[in-house]
Amino acid sequence: MRRLSAAAADDEGPLGGEDYRRRAERAIRQVLDEAAQRALNQGRPVLNASTERVVAQRALAQVCGLGPLQELLEDPDIENINLTGTQVWVRHSDGTRERRAPIVASEEELVALVRRIAAESPSGERRFDPAAPILDMPLPDGSRLNAVMEVAHTPVVSIRRHRYRTIALAQLREAGTVDTDLVRLLRAAVRARRNIVITGGTGAGKTTLLRALAAEIPSSERIVTIEDVAELGLHRDTAAHPDAVALHARPPNVEGAGEITVAELVRTALRMSPDRVIVGETRGAETVPLLNAMSQGNDGSLTTLHAASSAGAAAKLGAYAAQAAERLPLEATALLIATAVHLVVHISATPQGRRVVTSVREVVGAEGQHVVTNEIYRRSFDGQILPAAPPSPDTIELLAAHGCDITRLVGAEAGGWAP
Repeated sequence: MRRLSAAAADDEGPLGGEDYRRRAERAIRQVLDEAAQRALNQGRPVLNASTERVVAQRALAQVCGLGPLQELLEDPDIENINLTGTQVWVRHSDGTRERRAPIVASEEELVALVRRIAAESPSGERRFDPAAPILDMPLPDGSRLNAVMEVAHTPVVSIRRHRYRTIALAQLREAGTVDTDLVRLLRAAVRARRNIVITGGTGAGKTTLLRALAAEIPSSERIVTIEDVAELGLHRDTAAHPDAVALHARPPNVEGAGEITVAELVRTALRMSPDRVIVGETRGAETVPLLNAMSQGNDGSLTTLHAASSAGAAAKLGAYAAQAAERLPLEATALLIATAVHLVVHISATPQGRRVVTSVREVVGAEGQHVVTNEIYRRSFDGQILPAAPPSPDTIELLAAHGCDITRLVGAEAGGWAP
């Protein structure tokens, strides 16, 4: 198999699509012919036509497409795949990690595999070489591949799976991520068209929670989703979201042209008559356009943000806004955040892989350079409800009008508030 891979990816460089497949077919044919000739010379039986055809098909599947990665990607229980040189580690959906047998024989073979995958990228041919040692791209099944060479001690590949499954708040409740009262609060917040920012660390489950909140959006509404790499897939569920448009950022091509940024797509989305705008992750120049969209009539918008706590969301948004082209002063940034964001929902992950929504914070205003918030929901990892502050009267009235009995948000016996 290593010989086939080397022959198909020879010194001429990576080929894409049908060109690579034809080269691989020729290499496989040559290897099989040589094997048949050796068998005849040694008086051994040769493979019959049917068996030879099966061998050729399996070999082609191994060296074309995703090659040796395909088997791992087809395992429904695997959530993340990490290759460090020839070492293979996988993380299962229950949070456990497992070491698997190597799928390549050398670092060079791993680099050749990534180069071939990059040449066949759904978003256009991508480079992976010493001049472009970092690669981030989607795979055909929607998974996200990140690869690094030269700047690491060994080539490293990380694949994050995305199954685009529809998930509901009720399912998260069964998994222990949310409790019954929080389901009522979040459902009412979405229906009341509150702008919500979901915070958490890497792998905490922000995208999953975002999907669950999006499932509460009425099917009559027009949704525009904007992502750097496709992860949400709301447009795939035509029953729940029949009028959903998915916009994806595009990196520059091998000539360095054609880049489309998330910030540009946010501005474009506002011209598409959306009822709601959903940005998969806010992390840069798109921050100010998104906050403007949230504060100018696109209520009910959703996004995720890397932050260590719900309290840290305002500072993170402010830092991103300060780096944006608009260069807003801190006072203007705080006022914009206070006008745009209604709720911050924080989801945490335990070392054992459990995911729990531990905080909901209401944004109530701005004072100078600071955003003023109230933490209206707190929960420990073991499920204990902790003391929290009361929501503002306007939020109480709005949530109650959309089916949330606010008096049940935090029980008095847990030391919480009572309106």
